[in-house]
Amino acid sequence: MEVRVYYEDTDVGGVVYHANYLHYFERARTEFLRRKGLSVRELHERGCIFPVVHIEMDFRAPARHDDLLRVETEVLEVGKSSFVLGQQVIRTVDDALLVSGIVKLACVGPGMKAKRLPADLVQVLTGE
Repeated sequence: MEVRVYYEDTDVGGVVYHANYLHYFERARTEFLRRKGLSVRELHERGCIFPVVHIEMDFRAPARHDDLLRVETEVLEVGKSSFVLGQQVIRTVDDALLVSGIVKLACVGPGMKAKRLPADLVQVLTGE
């Protein structure tokens, strides 16, 4: 997914405020699933919510106002009720890696109780 850095994304130093990368990651995860034929909203309507339960991020270089960024998402691990994605933010003009992260999401239902990943999601995540 590509995203343009707007003025509102930056801090007083003129670089993307660190917490905004979490927004970029979130959007990219949603688009990743959408491109594979799954809607986060439809999964939610079926009783599956996917909270982030763990996240690690490494900040390597800053993004600045008007940069065009590419957020890449890959599946690292699929469990019975959770999955782990690797994500990277890359500046498109020079392919510089700016931020990398690992995000673990759990599948929960009403009442925030853990539940198995839906079969169609597992199929998309594993490619099987």
